[in-house]
Amino acid sequence: MVNPALVDPATVRATAAEAWIRAQPILRTYRALYAQALDDADPSYVGGFGVFRHRPQPPTPADTPAEAPGVTLAAAGTTGTAVAVAVAVATSTDTVTATSTATATATVLGDEAGDTPYSRAWLDLRTEPWVLTVPAEDRYRVLPVQELDTVYAGFIGSRTTGPEAGDHLVAGPDWRGEPPPGIRSVIRTATRLVGILGRTRLTGNTPAEVAELAAVQEQYRLRPLHEYAGTPAPPPAPDPVWPVWREEVPDGLEFLAFLDFLLGFFPAAGPVPLPPAETDLRGRLVDLGVDGRGEFEPATLPLELRTEIERGIADGRAQLTHAIAGLRDRTGLFGTRDRIGADFLRQAVGAATELHGLPTEEAWYGRWEADSAGRRPPDAADHDHVIRFAPDALPPARSGWSATLYALPDHRLVDNTLDRYAIGDRTPGLVRDPDGGLTLYVQHKRPAAADHSANWLPAPDGPFTVVLRLYGPDPVVLDGRWRLPPLDPR
Repeated sequence: MVNPALVDPATVRATAAEAWIRAQPILRTYRALYAQALDDADPSYVGGFGVFRHRPQPPTPADTPAEAPGVTLAAAGTTGTAVAVAVAVATSTDTVTATSTATATATVLGDEAGDTPYSRAWLDLRTEPWVLTVPAEDRYRVLPVQELDTVYAGFIGSRTTGPEAGDHLVAGPDWRGEPPPGIRSVIRTATRLVGILGRTRLTGNTPAEVAELAAVQEQYRLRPLHEYAGTPAPPPAPDPVWPVWREEVPDGLEFLAFLDFLLGFFPAAGPVPLPPAETDLRGRLVDLGVDGRGEFEPATLPLELRTEIERGIADGRAQLTHAIAGLRDRTGLFGTRDRIGADFLRQAVGAATELHGLPTEEAWYGRWEADSAGRRPPDAADHDHVIRFAPDALPPARSGWSATLYALPDHRLVDNTLDRYAIGDRTPGLVRDPDGGLTLYVQHKRPAAADHSANWLPAPDGPFTVVLRLYGPDPVVLDGRWRLPPLDPR
């Protein structure tokens, strides 16, 4: 219950604005969790907690989400740089790509390009840790553990734990035990509910290559600690009354009721220390009755407080809109708590543009929004285009790269006679230039020359954009020494 004696009306509006921004990544994560782990009628349902759902097949044009109404906040980008497209609340719970809610179609920032199909799972860590087992595998993979506010607790994968097989423990804030023998690494989380959105590299689009990937994914195994260790099961945690997600929740005072419920899974005290800004905001929220017990009732607030909170929500939304409009790259949007800190606004921007996106040291994205003649966007109905990587400037990535083309304005994959939607280091038959460089031919009609056709990236008979994804980018990419080459019209 709110304690009016403890509430300074002059601070309520500012507190509400800060709380609304802080709540955005938490609410967006719960939206995905509810659909995938709780609502068995949702198409993206994975089967509950502690269950993997894999998708080894790469996407095709038929997989592009259908249109739906919404409001686009802003768009930002610079030719030849890593960019971000800003959006309002995403309408798809089955993808981490940003979503333009003007059309509700997947944009080009996320990694749903077919290179690294997903393995999804959610864990309830209230009673005991879980053990994630991975096989030995040389292909690129990452199984990140994301907390309720989208911050990463840790990463299991090629970059961090290597290609070896292993058992890895994921432990929540209440666990005080010791890992049993055989555990290779321990990830400690600040929240009692976490998600895993794994990515594993697909070597090609043939049925045999898809089957190989599926066989790898099926070896990802989740077990509660007692099952792994052969000990008695702990008493089960009480089953919460999960609030039913509705799309209007973030728009009004009810966001505080959801936040109050979800903070019960995000204790202020635990083995993972929270930054002072988090503690300060939590204290002001307690004065408003948001204390993590899930009992907050907006209707009990005095009218003057409700009015100030609604003004604060409008302020928070305006701040997020402005921040997204000014976004020029995704560096620093995603990472662990010691890197993200208490920059609530930046967390909210990351959640709004690319829910559960990877940090740039795992995956870097660059985008061509205009050609070298300044046409924005480039248009294949008017010109053919080429992208030329010099021999000393091929995409520098330890675990591979790909360039994917999307038709505009709805960011759809382009139907074509080759069923080719991307070109990358795994594309068979690519022809190098005489000097060792690589030229990609971006055009609507198939090139007549055989060597050009081998390097053809099919474009629509109209405007398009191309996104380059680097997995395990080299330091020259992260520090800006390597840049995208131009998209040249011919």
